[in-house]
Amino acid sequence: MNISPEIISMIEKMMYKKIDIRFIRRTITDWGKVLVLLLDEAAVLLLVIAALRFFGIGIPLPITIVIALILGIFVFVMHVAVISSFHKRTVTGSEGMVGAQGRVVKLLNPVGAIFVEGERWRAISVDDNIDVDENVEIVEVDGLTLRVKRKDGS
Repeated sequence: MNISPEIISMIEKMMYKKIDIRFIRRTITDWGKVLVLLLDEAAVLLLVIAALRFFGIGIPLPITIVIALILGIFVFVMHVAVISSFHKRTVTGSEGMVGAQGRVVKLLNPVGAIFVEGERWRAISVDDNIDVDENVEIVEVDGLTLRVKRKDGS
């Protein structure tokens, strides 16, 4: 059997390709978290089954197995869907304010006040004057003063 030189070259490149050890470690950690969460769910399921048997509520074994498999698959899929949230960066503080939207409660001429996420803030308009009840977007946080611009489409 003859293998073309292009295929051999491609296989050699794949064999010598540098594997990012951090990616592998992160993947193993993620699946470890999912496994721990699944074991927790399995323990609860076994506890429920044991309690039903203890109180004399008989569920045939095949039905128990089918229900356990369906619930197990559902819980597994839900946990796998959560893996991406393990790596989301938590944004708090002033960095979390940038991009947030608010409503003007005191005319921005250019200094006024806006209402953002249930709180009243001192704001400075980077645009022209902005009237009351117009929507604004935060572009910068300077201490306890927000720099805002008129929200597109308001």
